[in-house]
Amino acid sequence: MLNVDKTSYWERKNYFDNVDFLVIGAGIVGYSTAIHLRKKNPNAKILVLERGYLPSGASSKNAGFACFGSPTELADDIQSFGEAYVWETVKLRLEGLEYLKQLLGTDTIDLQINGSWDLITEGQKDRFDEVAALIPYFNEQLEKISGEKEVYSIDKTISSRFGFEKIYGSFHNRLEGQIDTSKMNTAFYKLAVELDINTLFGIEAFSITPDDKAVVNTNIGKIEAKSIFICTNGFAKQFLKEDDILPARAQVLITKPIKNLNIKGTFHYQEGYYYFRNIDNRILFGGGRNLDKTGETTTEIETTRQIQDRLEALLKKVILPNTPFEIDHAWAGIMGVGETKKPIIKKVDKNVYCGVRLGGMGVALGTLVGKELSELID
Repeated sequence: MLNVDKTSYWERKNYFDNVDFLVIGAGIVGYSTAIHLRKKNPNAKILVLERGYLPSGASSKNAGFACFGSPTELADDIQSFGEAYVWETVKLRLEGLEYLKQLLGTDTIDLQINGSWDLITEGQKDRFDEVAALIPYFNEQLEKISGEKEVYSIDKTISSRFGFEKIYGSFHNRLEGQIDTSKMNTAFYKLAVELDINTLFGIEAFSITPDDKAVVNTNIGKIEAKSIFICTNGFAKQFLKEDDILPARAQVLITKPIKNLNIKGTFHYQEGYYYFRNIDNRILFGGGRNLDKTGETTTEIETTRQIQDRLEALLKKVILPNTPFEIDHAWAGIMGVGETKKPIIKKVDKNVYCGVRLGGMGVALGTLVGKELSELID
């Protein structure tokens, strides 16, 4: 690839000279940051850098869940982090999903509110009873936050309805839904172009040197900007060595189209370590990071036989036990996680900022994180 120093006058003038805001990462947070910077600064020169020919992080590889909290997750998080933290986090996720809809439109991202189910296995009957007792309380809290009544309910008909096996019961969330991830990313890109925001793909940022003008050291040379925004989520550790953020790989597979598929909605299984949904008459199924947390704490975008075999086995035994299917494709994406589930949105240096660590909730939180990140500019 041509080095910055060897580009033409026209290329330097249009892309590289006098950059006001440089955003690293063309995902949900990166584009949201750039879009909101444009709204506040109509004449600024804004450049987004993306290391891949497509977005390389979780924004283009996620399962497309528009979710904000399943009952088992809420119960676990209350134990780990406390009441105030959990409901503040749920509120942020709901606000983020609403803001995503406002920014891009529901039809544009193909948002479908088909509900979600938190599945409990036959060996977790005690767990089912424990969480079931909390459902009225969870509904009270959700009504305070959202104004919606009876968001959660107990559903013990799930297996007979969808043909699952080895499932004892479930908890239904009527407000959660699903999006088309590709349509969302395309909508962000088109909006950025419409707002005169340049995006350059295939440019990898290695390090940042803060100065009066910050410098990003890349695979095509140095690029200067008045302010730089790190929006690389699970890949951010290279820039933020002292922060509590680690990569977390998520592996996914998808079946070929299945005739007369009657499964519709989003589903969480085994405390959310597994998740699946319908899309285009297929089942998209991901998870299994709990099988090898050390190995999955990586930025390598690869699948492994151990996890893929487990996903296929669960498809055969639990999700589609009586339905023939074929695997069409598998992939992996990189999330950013830490000790807590709150994103890191802060000023790193005098002209360097970051919005990272989405904790697997990028669809819900990404747009809002970008907005808040843009507001850190003095």
